[in-house]
Amino acid sequence: MGDGSGKKRQLGKILLRQKLVTQVELDDLLDIQKAEPGHRLASVAVEAGKVATVDMLKALSEQHGLPGIDLEQVVIPLANLKLIPAEIAKRHLILPILVKDDRIFLAMADPGDRRVIDEIEFVTGRRVFAYVALHEPLTEVIDQTYTMVEQGEDYFVGPRVPADYLRSLGLDKPDSIPPDPMPGQRRGVVVDRDIEDQDLDDGELGLGVPLEPEAVSVQLDPIAETSPGRVSASRTPKVLVVDDEDDIRRLLRRVLTEQGYDVVEASKGLEALQKVRSEVPDVILLDAMLPEVHGFDICRRIKGSKRYGHIPIIMVSAVYRGWRFAEDLKSSYGVEVFLEKPFKIAEVLSWVARALEGRASEPAREEDDELSREAADSLARGLEAYQHGDLDAAIAFLEAGLGIDPLSFKLHYHLGLLYGRRDNLFEAIHELETAVDLSPSSFPVLKNLAVLYQRAGFKHKAIEMWERALANAPDEETRQGIKDHLMSLL
Repeated sequence: MGDGSGKKRQLGKILLRQKLVTQVELDDLLDIQKAEPGHRLASVAVEAGKVATVDMLKALSEQHGLPGIDLEQVVIPLANLKLIPAEIAKRHLILPILVKDDRIFLAMADPGDRRVIDEIEFVTGRRVFAYVALHEPLTEVIDQTYTMVEQGEDYFVGPRVPADYLRSLGLDKPDSIPPDPMPGQRRGVVVDRDIEDQDLDDGELGLGVPLEPEAVSVQLDPIAETSPGRVSASRTPKVLVVDDEDDIRRLLRRVLTEQGYDVVEASKGLEALQKVRSEVPDVILLDAMLPEVHGFDICRRIKGSKRYGHIPIIMVSAVYRGWRFAEDLKSSYGVEVFLEKPFKIAEVLSWVARALEGRASEPAREEDDELSREAADSLARGLEAYQHGDLDAAIAFLEAGLGIDPLSFKLHYHLGLLYGRRDNLFEAIHELETAVDLSPSSFPVLKNLAVLYQRAGFKHKAIEMWERALANAPDEETRQGIKDHLMSLL
């Protein structure tokens, strides 16, 4: 997807403002670009020797509001590439540079292409963090890395990766580094070390945002939440219908109600998670493609917990771009069945009945209260460990609590703060994002998330979170402080 004229002018203005080129040089570069169809202004400027690679990445980072990534300074575990077929990577110019738990970090030539990000999140079931990379170097690295996969190599190492980082990976020995895939060329790859280890200081942040003591202090309050127990044998089975299409929800509500089920609806991913927590349904009819949170992510959160893992999930989706392995993902997420749209009503009813078989006589789960106590105990023990200076133990307790109740706002929020204390920046962002999902108007979460995004270089996301924090600020003094800071960012 080439740059539109508006996008080129925007990048040109950034280059001028940063004094990387003069107006005359910019005009010459634009003329070269016009004479070479398909070439981008950024690549033309770098290839012409007018702008250094690092400086251009800074300009692209400002243009997209996302971090730039230098493909000469990273190491890519080639096992990551199995998540994305080579033809997809080459078609969309995307490369998985790091995969960690339920996140995938992508180098992209067009990180603003939401359609591609949605596709990758759907088929991998992971949340995408995008980094902008230069077009031509990314094209070359994609070709090289997928060639290396075919050759059975394990890592792709950039020519300017710091030696100390290679030593930390055990790749400093000559025989541990994969041979060059292309004779006469050095490997180029990207795994910016800051992805895994960024500083989060208590003082001034890199962009001038003070990380207030409250932002990183961990004041863990005991949870007093209770959960409705699992369904009792005497009540009507409850079905949660999750779909963003109103007509489909109305249809399913009508036919399920006629069959004697109690039906609860949700149109978005976050609403679905909230309904799971508040209603604890007996079975979930779940659309795979949802606003805010994907169906596979919902499955992961539910099936990975003691508290909700017992709920059967029937997933429905339209045929999706011919990616055959998408249907196979059901086995990885504990989905009972994957039905393609348009589905037959009789088939849906049959699967709902099967999912509920053997549950009509199942007694109410009294251990739900016990699970609530276990989660609360994990939080309290985490607080105690933190107060005694054992940060690792505190994190372990909170992580264990989330294994019981992955929909607990307090566990996600405090774990995010603890990760921030340990300088695990992206883990902290992930946990606070989840906390925002569960409580969208929480000022402390929004404020801390804004600080973390800004520290990570996600300027546009930081501005978005500061604006949301502004709307939920507790007093006028705080609102004015946020307004002043937003003005400095804008």
